[in-house]
This record gives sequence, C-alpha cells and structure tokens, in this order.
Amino acid sequence: MVLTCSESLLKASHHEFKAFKEWILTSLEEDETPHPTHPLAIALLKLYSHVFQEEIPSGLPPKRSIQHHIDLIPGAILLIKPAYRMNPKETMEMQRQVKELVSKGLVRESLSPCAVPALLVPKKDRSMRMCVDSRAINKITIKYRHPIPRLEDM
Repeated sequence: MVLTCSESLLKASHHEFKAFKEWILTSLEEDETPHPTHPLAIALLKLYSHVFQEEIPSGLPPKRSIQHHIDLIPGAILLIKPAYRMNPKETMEMQRQVKELVSKGLVRESLSPCAVPALLVPKKDRSMRMCVDSRAINKITIKYRHPIPRLEDM
C-alpha cells in the first residue's frame, strides 16, 4: 500500500510541527513562576504586598479558645501503615526535610494514635516534594454534611 501526499500538505504539516517545536522549547526555558501581566493584578499585588510575604513565618499559629479535631467512625480499627520503602538517598532527603520543618516550627511530633506514610515525589526542578498518603485515615473519618465553622461566624 502506498500513501501519497501533496507537496503543499507536507509543507503545511512541517510548518505546524516547527511552530509546535519552537513553542515547546521556549516554554521549557521560561521561568516556572508566572508573573502577572494585567495592570490591575500588578497594582493589587503592590497594594497588598504585606500579605504576600516572600518567606513563610516560623512557628505554628497560636492556640485558640476553640480547638478543632477530626472525628473517627466509632469502633473503627486505627490504621498504622508501614513507611514506604526508600533508597538511602531518599531517606536522607526525607530526614532533612522533616528536620527543616521541625526547626522552623511548622510541624511538631504527632500525638495521634494513627500513622500515615509519607513519600517523596520529584518536582519539575528535580528537587523532591514530600507527600503524605492519608487515604487510609480518610476512610475512617466521619464525613459531615456541613463544613467546620469559622471562628468569625461563632
């Protein structure tokens, strides 16, 4: 079986491929953090620059008079999942990230009887992101119809 194409069709498809190839190559070179270009967005970001800080403040938020908790299904078996297997390099990276979060005061040792595994996932810039697999604990959590009320609404 022989397929035939006209010369103009071949040129058009080559031209479309070339444009697509250039678009991919330029999109890979661009900075990954998008910057707003709309004048109103730029003005709003300048006006509220104190809200959008460059560095995350250290420490957990202060204790409030109302402390929320997650209700589990009565009689449910508490799941303790084993940690995912990691190579020594990933283990060191996980320990480094946990140590950094603890030193900044953003996390603390859990008092929960349940344990959920964490794993590392590669990001686009080839660094690693820590993800927590909470699917097992979500299965034994009571799902309420109404969301947790805000403090301002109480």
